[in-house]
Amino acid sequence: MPGEESMSVTGKALALLEAFSYENPALTLTELSRRTGLSLPTVHRRAAELVAWGALERGVDRRYRVGLKLWELATLSPRGHGMRDISLPFIQGLYDAARQQHIHLSVRNHLDVVILERLSAPGAPQAVGRAGGRFGTFATGAGLVLLAHAPEEVREEYLRGPLPRHSENTVTDAGRLRSILATVRRQGYSSSEKMMGPDIHCVGAPVYGPDDSVAAAVSICFRAGTRSVQDVAPSVRATARRISRALAEPFPGPTLPSA
Repeated sequence: MPGEESMSVTGKALALLEAFSYENPALTLTELSRRTGLSLPTVHRRAAELVAWGALERGVDRRYRVGLKLWELATLSPRGHGMRDISLPFIQGLYDAARQQHIHLSVRNHLDVVILERLSAPGAPQAVGRAGGRFGTFATGAGLVLLAHAPEEVREEYLRGPLPRHSENTVTDAGRLRSILATVRRQGYSSSEKMMGPDIHCVGAPVYGPDDSVAAAVSICFRAGTRSVQDVAPSVRATARRISRALAEPFPGPTLPSA
C-alpha cells in the first residue's frame, strides 16, 4: 500500500472501505488504522466524512460498519442487481428441480469471481462462497466457465500467477488448465470435480449478454458421487440459455403513475 503522504483524499476513503470484509465486518478506528496503514487522525477525519455521507455507520460499540448508502448504490450496477433480478426466477427453477445442492450466479471482475446470488439447500455440501463474496480462484464450475471465456490476456495473466491449491484434485499446472479451459469452450459447460474440496463437484454453463459475450455463469454444486455430469449439465445449460434470452430482451423500467 502506498504511503499516506502519497495518497489522495479519495484514495484514503477507498482504503477505509476496502478494509472491511466478510470476516471483519465491524472495525474500530485502531483496527482501521492498522489495516490501511493510515494514521489515527487521518482515519478519524475520513471515517467521520464517510459516516456523514452514509457510506459507513458507527454503532453503540464504537465500531464502524459499511452503511446502507453503499448497498443502495450497488443495486444500480447492471452486472449486479440487474443481472440478479433477471436471472433469479430461472436459477430458482433450477434450485427447485435439484434439491440438496448449491446454485450460483457469478460474474468475473478481472481476476476475481464475484457471486451475485447463491441458493443453498440444507443437505448441500459445504458452500464454496456466499452471495456478494468474491474469491481469487477459478477452480469452481462457474470460475472455469468465466476464465475460459475471458479475454486471452486475462487468462494468461491468471495462468502466469501462482495457482492456488484447495484440494489434492485442484489443477495447478498452467498447461493442463489451458487444456481444460479449451474443453469448456468447446463443450459449452465446465466440470470441477473435487477441485474445491474432497466432496464437492460443480458444473457450470455460460450466460451470454446482448452483445454475445459471456456476461455471467450459472453453476450447480453437489456432493461428489451422488450425480453424474451427464445428468446435471443439460439442466444447467438450459437455465443459462434461458437467462441469456431474457438478457437479450429490453429490461422494463419502472411503471410511472398516470397523471
